[in-house]
Amino acid sequence: MAIISEHHIFLSEDANVGLQTRLKDAITRAIWDGRFSPGDRLPATRALAKHLGISRITVSLAYDSLLATGYIVSVARSGYFVAPDAPTRLEVVGPSKIPADERLDWDARLGPVPPALGAQATPADWRRFKYPFIFGEPDVARFPVDDWRDCVRRALGKRHFEQIADDASDRDDPFLVEQIVRRSVSGRGVAASVEEVLVTAGAQNALWIMVQVLFGGRGGSVAMEDPGYPELRNLLRQQGLTIHPIPVDREGMRVDHIPDGVDAVFVTPSHQAPTGATMSMARRKALLDRAEALDFAVIEDDYDYEMSYTSPALPALKSLDQRGRVIYIGSFSKSIFPGLRLGYLTGDARVVDHARAIRTLSERHPPGLTQRTVAYFLSEGHYNSHSRRMRLRMSHRNDVLREELARHGLSPALKRATGGTTLWLRGPDGLDCDALAIALRDKSVLIEPGSAFYSRDDAPKNRVRLGFATIETTQIADGVALIAETIREQVG
Repeated sequence: MAIISEHHIFLSEDANVGLQTRLKDAITRAIWDGRFSPGDRLPATRALAKHLGISRITVSLAYDSLLATGYIVSVARSGYFVAPDAPTRLEVVGPSKIPADERLDWDARLGPVPPALGAQATPADWRRFKYPFIFGEPDVARFPVDDWRDCVRRALGKRHFEQIADDASDRDDPFLVEQIVRRSVSGRGVAASVEEVLVTAGAQNALWIMVQVLFGGRGGSVAMEDPGYPELRNLLRQQGLTIHPIPVDREGMRVDHIPDGVDAVFVTPSHQAPTGATMSMARRKALLDRAEALDFAVIEDDYDYEMSYTSPALPALKSLDQRGRVIYIGSFSKSIFPGLRLGYLTGDARVVDHARAIRTLSERHPPGLTQRTVAYFLSEGHYNSHSRRMRLRMSHRNDVLREELARHGLSPALKRATGGTTLWLRGPDGLDCDALAIALRDKSVLIEPGSAFYSRDDAPKNRVRLGFATIETTQIADGVALIAETIREQVG
């Protein structure tokens, strides 16, 4: 038996982890690595607290946690010791390797990996870039963390623990569904009942579910915007569907180009992805009229309707739908934070019944704790307050970005923004934005080349999507200057 000195215990520098957890992890790792052996005596709580500069209660709580998990034992009037049977790190021993040519040929059996994320997907290391003009990442510095933490604590309260811990089978949290009906879709003019709402793991999951409901591997014909959402296009292709790309102008999708024979049309009317165009009221009515004439369903992806700068915003397509042809998809992943992965779809009750059955086959239901936390976030008014602050901030950043682009002779495709957190830029003729994006990375600038959003190989090369939800307002001017400088290097 040895006496462990307090000088042999070090805390990590990760400020995002609590002191108690860091101390517990430090002792656990030392036991795993064999530096602390069974029977070794740990430092007294007072001595260790003084050495580490933390409170004695923090050390005591860490020791209590280690006691509960079997890493240490307590001996009356003697102190704490490493347990004789303390858990050790498992050494994984795999089967002996055989020559590669004798292993199962999964490449031949599975074929190529299907495309999933589009080329515009945000790189994992985006935070290291000083000027991230990207879409879909959170402005975490201004997120109401304290309000969110309070909602988590309430969701974990004894009164609700059975609700979030039970196997809910195919059911959603009724509190969340009620809040979606009362506070979310109602704000878009949609009058839905609780039977007409299904909670999903974000908008992407809702799109996948609807493709299964409408086509189920049977094949079919669909129309989508071009340029449009790359992940949707990849999903439709993977399901073997025939895709008709429909051009987009300043009023959104050119609905007069939708051909006869399509079974469904996918559209982003609030802020078209990626151009940001808002579908006019006349165009919305024309789309519903064409849906009636050609007998197709409409899937409305309203992924960031909260970011509408104009008031009142145009109503959702679903609110104008009298025949039940529109399936409305909403998401909390953009308005709260992307890691949340929570959204919903609203449609005819019979559509929702089918969607619920499909969801059950893949994931049963989204996590109960997440659902109940979001329900509180909505019911307490935190969601509306956060969205309002974001909307004002994004409107200001949009103005700043436009001013800086104009200063360098660059102009957005849309002269006026009605909302959103991105800007569609048309560069000078001869510009190759794929090459531009590569060159800008060396200058710590991230942009999204527009070619990834088109369906055809001969897509325009001089289009760029610039996101401004993540970049600080004070960084926009310098970032745009670098973009303009690199464009001049390419095209003169």
